[in-house]
Amino acid sequence: MITSVKEKGDGKEFVSHAPGYWSRNGGAALEQWNDWKWQLKNRITTLAQLEEHLELNEEERSGVLLSGDKLALAITPHFFNLIPRDNPDDPIRRQVIPRIEESWTSPYDMADPCGEDSHMPVPGLVHRYPDRVLFLVTDRCASYCRYCTRSRVVSGVGEQELHTDFEKAFHYLEQHTEVRDVLLSGGDALIFSDDKIEKLLSRLRAIKHIEFLRIGTRVPIFLPQRITSELCAKLAKYHPLWMSVHVNHPRELTIEVKEALERLANAGIPLGNQSVLLKGVNDNLETMKMLVQKLLMCRVRPYYLYQCDLINGSSHLRTSVAKGIEIIEGLRGYTTGYAVPQYVIDSPGGGGKVPINPGYILYHDKEKIVIRNYEGKIFEYPETGNESVEFARSQSQRDYHDEFLYS
Repeated sequence: MITSVKEKGDGKEFVSHAPGYWSRNGGAALEQWNDWKWQLKNRITTLAQLEEHLELNEEERSGVLLSGDKLALAITPHFFNLIPRDNPDDPIRRQVIPRIEESWTSPYDMADPCGEDSHMPVPGLVHRYPDRVLFLVTDRCASYCRYCTRSRVVSGVGEQELHTDFEKAFHYLEQHTEVRDVLLSGGDALIFSDDKIEKLLSRLRAIKHIEFLRIGTRVPIFLPQRITSELCAKLAKYHPLWMSVHVNHPRELTIEVKEALERLANAGIPLGNQSVLLKGVNDNLETMKMLVQKLLMCRVRPYYLYQCDLINGSSHLRTSVAKGIEIIEGLRGYTTGYAVPQYVIDSPGGGGKVPINPGYILYHDKEKIVIRNYEGKIFEYPETGNESVEFARSQSQRDYHDEFLYS
């Protein structure tokens, strides 16, 4: 049975789409479907496989033909079932199906928009912030997002190469005692075997000054079958261990994904979500509010909302910064603070994350601060205890948003 666009729903409810497209010709046995290795082996990776299930338009067909030179096509059966057959503008479809627009060039595009390569003291280890590092442990993912900020090194097609030197990375970490926080990413570390993940975590835990381990992953979303009780038990041995997942649209939060996230939470792993603001995917308040509220139901705290990085070939997916501020303003005060992510721009070229917020501060000097709340009402709070504070010239008397002060 072919699932229609309407039957996919808007994402408000937790639903399962299994076996979906795989119900044809006898389908996949339940045991196979629930096996994460079967899911990886049966990913959609070719134009022929796509056309067996979807009605592609010319932009998509051309994009697929070019994807072998830029970023591989790969979609797990679980995630593929979220894609409607006949809607190229579907928000799930836009994230994972290549389009010809990926070959377009913009004057703002960059191969390495976050400047990671220039902050890499040893191959595969990015040290951009004072007390934490990014450890790129693999160049492979369960599926590939078309806006991937590391498309220069992941997926194994074209000229992409990632040559992580694990021993040099471990030696660097042992020598740099200022590092207390290690984020494992790539690629996606959770596609490793249980034993390989444990070996990596145990090696890091043996470095005494490393206090905090994190895993950045989209596996619970693309491949929820991977989050087994055995994996969770191994991860729980290395606390404090946190995890940042990546969900962009509420439809991605299926019954299977919710159960996978709950298994991780039950293993004591705090979960945060990092979304990317994407045109035609989640660039409206209704969708974003549904997403963040649904994440809390999965025991996941919305953490960051990223402005889409200036990665080559992503201009068709980027939206305005003004739209991001508008969405945050529509969340703050209108839903619980736990549901409001921090909107950030990862400064082009390697400046790190910069928080972007609506203008709630209207005026600030040594005597007072004038603020507005989410309803637009204006309040004044006395500024005291500043005798020892040196206000910069630009800060000694700051005016913000005159339209609120004088309207």
